[in-house]
Order: sequence, then C-alpha cells, then structure tokens
Amino acid sequence: MNLDDRIIKLKEDFNQFKDWEEKYKYIISLGKDLAALNEDYRVDENKVKGCQSQVWLFPEVKEGRIYFQADSDASIVKGIISLLLSVYSDAEPSEILATSPEFLKDIGLAEHLSMSRANGLNSMMKQISLYALAIKTKIDMGLI
Repeated sequence: MNLDDRIIKLKEDFNQFKDWEEKYKYIISLGKDLAALNEDYRVDENKVKGCQSQVWLFPEVKEGRIYFQADSDASIVKGIISLLLSVYSDAEPSEILATSPEFLKDIGLAEHLSMSRANGLNSMMKQISLYALAIKTKIDMGLI
C-alpha cells in the first residue's frame, strides 16, 4: 500500500467516529497496539527533541525502505507516533519526503491538541523527515 492509500485509510478510520472523545480513544488504542521498542533503542540519540513527553524514534533501512520503530511514556503521544508510523513506516525515503503531513489537519488532529502536544507532533514529523533525508542521501551516495 502506498502512502496516499494509507492516508486515505487513516482519514476513513477517523471519519467513522462522531466526536473527538472517540477519536482520542482510538489514538490511544493505536498506541496500545504499537509493538514494544527494544530497550537498546531507548537511548538519547533516538529521542525526539522538542517533545514534552519522552519519545523515541528509531529508523531501520531494508531494501531501500525505512521501517520506523517508536515508543513514548505518554499514552496519547504513543498513539500519535503510532498514527504517524502507520503512514510513514515501510516507505522509501523519497516517498516520505514527498508526502506532506497535511492529512493531520484533514483529520483535525493538529487543532485538537494542546500547544505542547502540537509542538511535539511537529517535532516527531521533523524527525521522520530528517531521518528520511539522511537515509536518502546515504542511498544516493551508495553508502547503503
């Protein structure tokens, strides 16, 4: 499934809920379903800077695609990072870089977060993009 199809599915998932209380519950359930992050990856170099909660994000490259693993110490934030990974993980770096996070506005997430959570969301998106750019550069240089 390409990133556009994943975004469409995500929007459909969110449209099935009537209000934001149900959507928050759904986001938290996404976090609960997120695979546990190996303790070896819970290091400072994998922490997302700019998040009030602790968030770890680890990229792994297989056959030119980035697979992200993540975790957080806050349930809603863990759900948010899980939501982002449902779109951006298992994708080529160029796909990630070409896919705007506009879908976050489309589902109303950005406007329903506190200022600190919105800043954290922006930091998570920035980190995903930075990893994609660094990995794309390494691939282009033949280093991966």
